[in-house]
Amino acid sequence: MSITLREIREEDLEMIMNWRMDPEVTRYMNTNPRLTLEKQTDWFEAVRRNPDVCYRVILVEGRPGGVINLTGLENPSGDLGWAYYMGEKKLRGIKTALSLEMSLYDHAFCSLKKNAVYGDVFSLNKGVIELHKFCGCEVVEEKKNHVCKEGVWYDVTFMRMTARRWLEIRDGKKYEKISFDGDA
Repeated sequence: MSITLREIREEDLEMIMNWRMDPEVTRYMNTNPRLTLEKQTDWFEAVRRNPDVCYRVILVEGRPGGVINLTGLENPSGDLGWAYYMGEKKLRGIKTALSLEMSLYDHAFCSLKKNAVYGDVFSLNKGVIELHKFCGCEVVEEKKNHVCKEGVWYDVTFMRMTARRWLEIRDGKKYEKISFDGDA
């Protein structure tokens, strides 16, 4: 399976907007946005001007499937945040998820020289929490009733991978390496 990343283009904005408003995607996110193409264009322009973030389209066999983002590229503490989602149901899969996550660690620690990578997951999303643990992440904290979305409170699990831990376990992991070249 071929997984690649590319910069977001203006012609991707409607597709990304539709993914981002899909209830199967938003059910595990902090918001259920009601987007317009105008709002997407404003977001895209803000992201392109912000050197602290990086957003890429995830391509599976050359087909757009989702979005991955990095935050904290300029963070002096050496910490990086990340998240991703797959909007195309047919392109979702464990192999894609493992390759994205472990390649991100390679990029963060070997190319960007970051100290730690952080992410947060709705605690009810047990499968993703287990996926992160399988990749070597540790649970840092679980905050009860941390996010209120449309009147419902959600617990959030905060997770971390450190450079030291990744370099210790990396050789035992098997995954398709994905290039993040040009992200930073």
